[in-house]
Amino acid sequence: MDLVIQGGALPTFLLDRCAAATGATAVLPQPPQVVRLSDATRTAEFDDEIASLLYAEKLDWCFVESGRKLSDFGLIAFDMDSTLITIECIDELADFAGKKAEVSAVTESAMRGEIDYRESLRRRLALLAGLDARVMARVFGERLLLSPGARELLAAAQNAGLRTAILSGGFTYFTERLRIELGFDFSTSNELEISGGKLTGRVVGDIVDAQAKAHHLVRLRDELGLRKEQVIAVGDGANDLMMMAEAGVSVAFHAKPATRAKASVALNFVGLDGVLNLFS
Repeated sequence: MDLVIQGGALPTFLLDRCAAATGATAVLPQPPQVVRLSDATRTAEFDDEIASLLYAEKLDWCFVESGRKLSDFGLIAFDMDSTLITIECIDELADFAGKKAEVSAVTESAMRGEIDYRESLRRRLALLAGLDARVMARVFGERLLLSPGARELLAAAQNAGLRTAILSGGFTYFTERLRIELGFDFSTSNELEISGGKLTGRVVGDIVDAQAKAHHLVRLRDELGLRKEQVIAVGDGANDLMMMAEAGVSVAFHAKPATRAKASVALNFVGLDGVLNLFS
């Protein structure tokens, strides 16, 4: 295994401690602010002592399979809200309805896994009933920003031959625009019901929840003839865990603690392009 540390300058004393604790044999050349220690073994000493020191320095770390390349994968799937993009679209829609605080509180509770996603979505959508549907265009144009490093990761994945997907519990207005503008191969999400130019507070058809996201990932994986080990999934909340469990590499991006604990990689400080540093 290799130990990859990224996000800033690694103090020399910490580099020495990482090498000693993991038995690493060499420091391999990497881009600026990235250190890769080869032939490293994860130990109790690393977990109990060094990991917290790295976190205090705002450095991300993970143990990865040596010699693995991005081109070894065939599919990368992203959650949208607070992962591919910096906002929660439903919270921004609620802002136009004067109910952002109420909706955000439910969103946060759902992300922590305290409320079933389906129930949380129903509660939040009910608060948006009667909102002019045209505000979706304003949210997209005025507030939606890609997460740092998103374009770089997507471009590298596409150049390496990976198929790309947005699997979201968010809304088709946003996922479809992103799919077209960024060149994603697939997307799935919830379609907001509109009547008389206003949101009804409901979705059309079945809700895309955690189970549905996992189902679509498995479907894409099978259609592409890929093994689980050839899939990367990136998410940030409890609603992403089932999808992430179906991927060989699961990346928790600026995620809630419960999501970080179950992912194979946690990126707490760097951008999405930090995924690229995992591979040789």
